[in-house]
Amino acid sequence: MTKTLRRFLLPCFTTSTTSSSSTTITPVKKRLSTSLRNDIKDPPRKTQENIDQTQSEDDENNVAYSPSAAAIAAAAPPRASKTMVIGTIFGHRRGHVWFCVQHDRLSTRPALLLELPIPTHLLVKEMRCGLVRIALETLTPPGSELVSCPLRSVPVWTMLCNGRKLGFAGRRKATESTRLMLKTMQSITVGAGVLPAGFGFGSGSEADGELMYMRANYECVVGGPDSESFHLINPDECPGQELSIFLMRSK
Repeated sequence: MTKTLRRFLLPCFTTSTTSSSSTTITPVKKRLSTSLRNDIKDPPRKTQENIDQTQSEDDENNVAYSPSAAAIAAAAPPRASKTMVIGTIFGHRRGHVWFCVQHDRLSTRPALLLELPIPTHLLVKEMRCGLVRIALETLTPPGSELVSCPLRSVPVWTMLCNGRKLGFAGRRKATESTRLMLKTMQSITVGAGVLPAGFGFGSGSEADGELMYMRANYECVVGGPDSESFHLINPDECPGQELSIFLMRSK
């Protein structure tokens, strides 16, 4: 009986054991591939030509959206030009005042020479107050030649000193006496004083006696073709005399 059971049962156990041992699952290790794939294309490289083309396109876009320079210049008011000149006020004690403008003190040819109707002693009196405003005005009718001529070439001006009308000023050409006086003052940069008699400005008794002068740097401001002004610059930026001369042309 025992043998009979072994004959039938033992093969069943051995088979199951063998099958179970044969069906053992072996763990699979996953490995990352470090090899490069050949089917993937590299991104296109930026060349210098492409970079320049991109920058030029950006510049064009900025220009397209930015206001033009011509529009900005048209909207902004014109700026007045400022330069430094040498101005000399001189005249005999019993005469009237002259005003001379030079760009170079070594030159004996003034850029502007005006004969003013104000007496020398009256200007000295006005300057004691510390504030002097001399306005030279001219009225040019339409169609006149004086409309298009340079402002400094206007021959006759109406003069006002601190709001009071004093007469007419005239543009003059430099004479031999003027050149001699400017040559004598070449070494003077800024200052006031008296020159000896003998320069012969004016006529009659006006030409006699000593010649008083005041030389200084002036700021020349050109506001346009019809306006120009000269402003006295005090030395060492010290508060002192305020003197301004205005040239204005109205049409």
